Amino acid sequence: MLRIKPMPTTSLSPADLAPIVARLQPINTHLARRYPGESGARQPVHTVYGGAQLFVADTVPKLGQLALRAMNEYAPDAESLAETIGLSLSDDRDVRLAQAVHQRVRDKLQREPVEDFRIDYEDGYGVRPDAEEDHHAEAGARAIARGMQNNTLSPFIGLRVKPMTAELHARSLRTLDIFVTTLVRDAGRLPDRFFITLPKVSAIDQVTAFVDVLDRIESRLGLSAGALQFETMVETPQLIIDESGRSLLPLLIDAGRGRLTAAHFGTYDYTASLNITAAYQRMRHITCDFAKSVMQVALAGTGIWLSDGSTTVMPVPIHRRATEGPALSPHQIAENRASVHNAWRLHYNDVRHSLESGFYQGWDLHPAQLVTRYAAVYTFFLTGVEQQGARLRNFVERAAQATLVGDVFDDAATGQGLLNFFFRAINCGALTEDEAVAMTGVTRDELRGRSFVRILEHRRTGMSASP
Repeated sequence: MLRIKPMPTTSLSPADLAPIVARLQPINTHLARRYPGESGARQPVHTVYGGAQLFVADTVPKLGQLALRAMNEYAPDAESLAETIGLSLSDDRDVRLAQAVHQRVRDKLQREPVEDFRIDYEDGYGVRPDAEEDHHAEAGARAIARGMQNNTLSPFIGLRVKPMTAELHARSLRTLDIFVTTLVRDAGRLPDRFFITLPKVSAIDQVTAFVDVLDRIESRLGLSAGALQFETMVETPQLIIDESGRSLLPLLIDAGRGRLTAAHFGTYDYTASLNITAAYQRMRHITCDFAKSVMQVALAGTGIWLSDGSTTVMPVPIHRRATEGPALSPHQIAENRASVHNAWRLHYNDVRHSLESGFYQGWDLHPAQLVTRYAAVYTFFLTGVEQQGARLRNFVERAAQATLVGDVFDDAATGQGLLNFFFRAINCGALTEDEAVAMTGVTRDELRGRSFVRILEHRRTGMSASP
């Protein structure tokens, strides 16, 4: 005989709780709006910066060709690449990983060598006469317009202007105005995923002034409100901790008025401002880890993308053969190989450190760095991917069993992290969608939906509806 348990006795009625719950509602609404979590949009794994004076419509495919040339010369097979970046080849699993990484890097360089490109009017360009920068601002915009027609642009594209400092703000805003005005006039629209990088921010008022200008440019050009999005660089100590002892990073979101998409760490300006000498300015310096940890804490859950900085040791050969000169000696060839491999190893380890620290994007400055950028990214995602897939499959299969609120929360939090892992792996080319589906047990639609909570709800609804 089925016995119905009596309802438990409580001390407080709904009327007692109503005023307390009412106080929570605006707080929870604010938190949900302030910390929406990841948007689900694709984030590039890197941004390539190139001087504005050098950018042309087919710069991106040319960079891919140069990267492939470097790979063919200095890492022509899986074994040589693995040796360069320090991958073990001790067993069959290691060999399969090395082969997969090598092939996927090659495929990526042929298919989509650059994910994000910034036409640089700041450090990579320098201070030039106004007439010259005016010319290059127009030329850069026209090159993007041609690239839009010819389908030669990277999936993400934009420009970096000069900072809003007392000395450079007028030049910065003029370049911005010329560039955007010329681009809209020539192309009729902005490219998809078009971003502007604002460097060396040290005060919130610099950001609010910049956003005011973006508002006015949009209005004059007939662009939709919010079409001009920007990212700020974090390369001054004042953004990390200001004179009152607080971090200004959270204030950037309000100052951006819905336009801010990312915060990029500037390794070398930041370390220089802390009086660290050039010989010790590097990606993995402890002061950089501190600043980036503050960035993570201050912007966690806001949906603002984080990007690490760049490795400035370039993978270039020491000796170059003159067109009509004698061939390089075996010793010179060996020195060239060592120079490129040493720089590749440093870059690979820098990128892996960023990834392991939760920074999924960084900067690249040279086409040959594309080889180790993708090698590091693919190794990161492919190492132990079967175990990650098994964990996600296990969470999904247990969806109908977890009934306690605590269990659901734990499953959702961990499962969402695993789902994000596979989403990033697919976007960058480390995995195909078919491979991710086979490993995880989720459907394509569930994978594309990017919500583990919705997967749980769907699976539980399906289980409860089953006879």
